Amino acid sequence: MLTTTLKLLREYDACNARYAHLVEALGDGWGDDTPIPLLCILDANGLDDALWALRACEPADEAECFSRLLACDYAERVLPIFETHCPDDKRPRQAIEVARRFARGEATSEELAAAWAAARAAAWAAARDAARDAARDAERAWQERRLREMLEVER
Repeated sequence: MLTTTLKLLREYDACNARYAHLVEALGDGWGDDTPIPLLCILDANGLDDALWALRACEPADEAECFSRLLACDYAERVLPIFETHCPDDKRPRQAIEVARRFARGEATSEELAAAWAAARAAAWAAARDAARDAARDAERAWQERRLREMLEVER
């Protein structure tokens, strides 16, 4: 299970207002080094803070792998939008595949960097057509549900 602590959140320069909100939501009994499940942060502070807190989770290598796989899920979810506009451009799909392989230790950092650069170029080329406010809000809601699902499996 991915956890952080109040001490780690401060070390990573958590926003004072959001940190105070979390402390209040947690209530008494949470010391500086008491593990805080990321799911508690999601429940108390919402998606943005939970995603930010991933940088302060331990163990760091598990948090990085989890973050990478979550990012792949997020990217894959909107991939059809890109592919509708650019059906012959496979760079984003290939980058997601390489990132998943990298998270599992099956791809090199060089392969990851090359795939990421290609996907970024493709994304910028299509970005002007990508999303509207309603689609973005629906996607963020899905992202929060997906994070919650993945965290609940971690329990």
